[in-house]
Amino acid sequence: MTFFIVVFVLLMQFLWKYVDDLVGKGLDMDLLAEMLFYASFGLLPFAFPLAMLLASIMTFGSLGENYELVAMKSSGISLFRIMKPLLFIALIVTVTAFYFANNILPHTNLRFTTLLWSVKQQRPELVLQEGVFTNEIDGYSIRIGSKDKKTNVLYDLLIYDHTRNKTNESVTMADSGFLRITEDKKYMVLNLYNGINYMEEGTQNRRSAETYPFRRDKFEEQTIRVKVQGFDFNRRDDNIFRNTYRMLNIADLRFMEDSLGTDYYNRLRNFMMQIRLNSPVNQKIHDLTAPHDSLKRNIVIQPDSVFDFNAFFENQDKWVKAEITQSALAEARNNVQTLNMYDDELYNRKKYLNRFSMERHRKYTLSVAVLIFFFIGAPLGAIIRKGGLGMPVVVSILLFIAYYIVSMTGEKSAREDVWEMTTGMWFSTLIFLPIGIWLTYKAATDAALMSTETYGKFLEKFGLGKWSKMFKKQS
Repeated sequence: MTFFIVVFVLLMQFLWKYVDDLVGKGLDMDLLAEMLFYASFGLLPFAFPLAMLLASIMTFGSLGENYELVAMKSSGISLFRIMKPLLFIALIVTVTAFYFANNILPHTNLRFTTLLWSVKQQRPELVLQEGVFTNEIDGYSIRIGSKDKKTNVLYDLLIYDHTRNKTNESVTMADSGFLRITEDKKYMVLNLYNGINYMEEGTQNRRSAETYPFRRDKFEEQTIRVKVQGFDFNRRDDNIFRNTYRMLNIADLRFMEDSLGTDYYNRLRNFMMQIRLNSPVNQKIHDLTAPHDSLKRNIVIQPDSVFDFNAFFENQDKWVKAEITQSALAEARNNVQTLNMYDDELYNRKKYLNRFSMERHRKYTLSVAVLIFFFIGAPLGAIIRKGGLGMPVVVSILLFIAYYIVSMTGEKSAREDVWEMTTGMWFSTLIFLPIGIWLTYKAATDAALMSTETYGKFLEKFGLGKWSKMFKKQS
């Protein structure tokens, strides 16, 4: 039950995010249902941990609220033995989440991304607003004065014809009309009534280039049929996004990391070798960046004598000092230009490479999060002793938000190379796993974590008697 509730809540968040791309494009219900189906699959990696946390808190909270945990513990059954069958279920859910993230999710992400891109490329439905020119129809600019919402009759129409790639040389005014798009969304049919068409016709005589004949046609009824493009839905090819990091499993991600990593480090080595430095530094860079050990030179440079550059520079004439200074400045400017040239390119390539590494680690971290949240939710429910959808929902949302913030902090640090990839991606696990172990220990030993007397005594140790009395009064 909690799993489907969580999926529904996350799906509503998805709709708010992409509502601007979906509304007003005349999408069929089958297409919207297909998109929501694939989108729900993309939300499952976050739904599994949150559902496990909420379900475990509700289950053990209900057992504690009804004093069933007390009865079992008084019979000699420990909390670990009570948790054992549910731990087996949590392990099954963890393995299922990992299998889903590695084998099923890449295919559903590919379908969803392709479908979403196709929807974004589709033009919105033709909506004529009163007093506003609409340029959605290729080659025409239309403005209406008013519109009858019951009969869909348009009044006071003004149409500029730009189909010949010219300025406003053809203008049509009509008292009323109807506008409709054919069912195949390939043609626009506009029926006009009681109007006038004004047209300036060009001339082939070069001598009279500034003189144009003027034509005015009155009509009682006129039909304009225009071929339009972009209003019908065209599904894009899946191969466009097939090699994107979210559409790959672990084996494919490792392959892409190896290929992109080799290319990145080759570019980085070529960039570093282009910087002009002294010979020992260049040799050290060559040895550190050599792709194979056989290419390392391992040459130890020992100077025969020590050259005192400061003494040499002070004894030179002014024009020699100027030449030396200009030469050093030129070398420094060349190095700065080289740095600026390759800095953005290497930075973007490294971020792109990091996305594949992050996706590979994420498949493990989100699966392990299911097990971690079980060890947090089960003892926390036993401590809180509240079942139902009240307190457990609040606690679950707060804990998951905290986990999400910590996880995003670690992922951003790993993506920007502030931390190591493993440290950044597993940062949330390293924080919440000890919390789960500590809560399990406290629940197993019947620690009074929810008692105000416990915190009152804790404050008395630090000499905060005033706050201690407040806790005792509340208890």
